[in-house]
Amino acid sequence: MNYDIFTGEIENRKKQILEAERRIWNNPEPGYKEWKTHAYLKGLYEGLGYTVREAGNIPGFCVDIETGRPGPRIAVFGELDSLIVPTHPECDKETGAVHSCGHNCQSAAMYGVAAALKAPGALDALCGAIRLIAVPAEEGIEIGYRNELRRQGVIRYIAGKQEFMYRGFLDGVDIAFTIHTGQKDSGFSYGRGQNGTFIKTAVFKGKSSHAGGAPWNGRNALYAAMNAINAANSLRETFKDGDTIRFHPIITEGGSSVNSIPDCVKVESYVRGGSLAAMKDANDKINRAFAGAAAAMDCELELHDIVGYHPNQNDLNLGEVLCGAAKIFGASGFVGGFLIERSSDPW
Repeated sequence: MNYDIFTGEIENRKKQILEAERRIWNNPEPGYKEWKTHAYLKGLYEGLGYTVREAGNIPGFCVDIETGRPGPRIAVFGELDSLIVPTHPECDKETGAVHSCGHNCQSAAMYGVAAALKAPGALDALCGAIRLIAVPAEEGIEIGYRNELRRQGVIRYIAGKQEFMYRGFLDGVDIAFTIHTGQKDSGFSYGRGQNGTFIKTAVFKGKSSHAGGAPWNGRNALYAAMNAINAANSLRETFKDGDTIRFHPIITEGGSSVNSIPDCVKVESYVRGGSLAAMKDANDKINRAFAGAAAAMDCELELHDIVGYHPNQNDLNLGEVLCGAAKIFGASGFVGGFLIERSSDPW
């Protein structure tokens, strides 16, 4: 295969690729809200001559590239969404959104792939098909907003990849991969996999009363939530190291007035783990801790557990192929979750 076809086309479009990265960085949007990013990238792909298949009532799209020869269908993902980090120095000052997880680079890189595959002769030595997928809502944030979309029937799943699977965007796909930014000067590496997630929302319901005049007439939902988090923290030594369990709650609603005993407090978290069995075991323990804490404070508890991502176990054979390709374009090293150092600056 003549790899110069791809490198030459990417070099020719380097300015546009980097401009796309900056444009997306400067217009961050969290999951299922990425309409500006959607419209901008759609225009770029259509400008390359691609036919864009849109998701419709949510952001995101895909394009199919057929070689005309039998073979696997390869999906390449570019994620559209940002995080929300209001303290980040370059966040959107109104929304707090910022691409601090690097999805701006993902989307720009996938645009580079799309451009390279339009080069004359680029498909001559390829078989099968390629599907480029601009997918929304990778980050599991703003769960309340996404649950409202579910109640309205706009989406069925919290995360974009599951939603796209449900909508048929991965039908016929044999192999799927993406790239992700890392730490500065960390080089190139291939990961063996990632934890799966349960998405947890807990609503503690107590009774309001005057916090100064008659606190004994209330049932403090905030204390119930605090006790629940402390009880869950006491369980951490029961989580096996090899199961890679992670539990990291936040209080998203903690009361409305300092003069009132809080009567409704909301907690959000993930329960992450390396296997479904380990995730379920940890989640059951945490649910018991939350229920016990609510009962101790005479509060009611609503628990809402949603399956997020399945534990991911990457194919090591595909990893070897990926790292081999990386070496062709200037990387060296070895596979299996180990670092592959960059040997030169591709730009």
